[in-house]
Amino acid sequence: MLIACATLVITELAWAQGVERSPGSSARTVDVFRADRTVVTGPSQRAGRPRRGGTRRVASGGEPVGFDARPDSNTADSAAAARSRADSVASARTRTAADRDRRLRIVISLADRRLWALIGVDTLLDGPVAVSSDASLDYGGKTWRFETPRGVRTVRAKRDNPVWVPPDWHYAEVAREHALGIKAMKARKTVLSDGRWLEVRDSVVGIVDTASGEFDPLRTDEEIVFDDTLFIPPVGTLNRRIEGELGEFALDTGNGILLHGTPHKETIGSAATHGCIRLRDDDIRWLHEMIPIGARVYIY
Repeated sequence: MLIACATLVITELAWAQGVERSPGSSARTVDVFRADRTVVTGPSQRAGRPRRGGTRRVASGGEPVGFDARPDSNTADSAAAARSRADSVASARTRTAADRDRRLRIVISLADRRLWALIGVDTLLDGPVAVSSDASLDYGGKTWRFETPRGVRTVRAKRDNPVWVPPDWHYAEVAREHALGIKAMKARKTVLSDGRWLEVRDSVVGIVDTASGEFDPLRTDEEIVFDDTLFIPPVGTLNRRIEGELGEFALDTGNGILLHGTPHKETIGSAATHGCIRLRDDDIRWLHEMIPIGARVYIY
């Protein structure tokens, strides 16, 4: 079947299944290995406020910060290999279920790093994807494991211009690379070594001067670094939001697992994510337009 015919077929199938097509509510995500944030080092730290002068960019392409996520070329693929017996069984069951399904569906092979949009036995879309690195990060007494879960999922919502809310592991990666301590900001104020404190006003983190009480807002596109410590801004602040890291569109399958675009084009076809599936711009745009909410997503 030609892709040009897909729109009519998908529309008819969605109508027959009674599937809702409108976008859903917003949700958090746990993907994107690098954000376009600045980590300030040197005198600007001691001065108390991160500034652009003498900065180091975190995002410059390549592998995730803080650990090596590159698969072993001598194995089938670190991300594709079964992580356990249960994982192997889940993969086999998911592939069998995907083969038996005749509805409009998305099928993703972690081993092949590939995604297909299928209806019956017809392929509507076939493209490469980036999958999880299956790497671990240990820092600050915590451990994170970055895996794309195998199994059957459902498209719960569709996003236009999604905004990334970095999870704590993002800050752990940045702190590890720059040899910084890490600390979550307190609800009201976080006191620094010189007596000043960090505070949130109008959804922006700022620093309050001890003597004058003046509030100086910090840049929302820079990490918050004082006293050789990276402070994690509260969820809900503008300092905890990063635009552009998820591309133009995203399909949300729940529990932080998204199918989304990416500015890191070089990672497509590799094992590089923290769990999400990254697609090329044209492919995620097609899925966003054609795949209805409620469609099944098979990952094996």
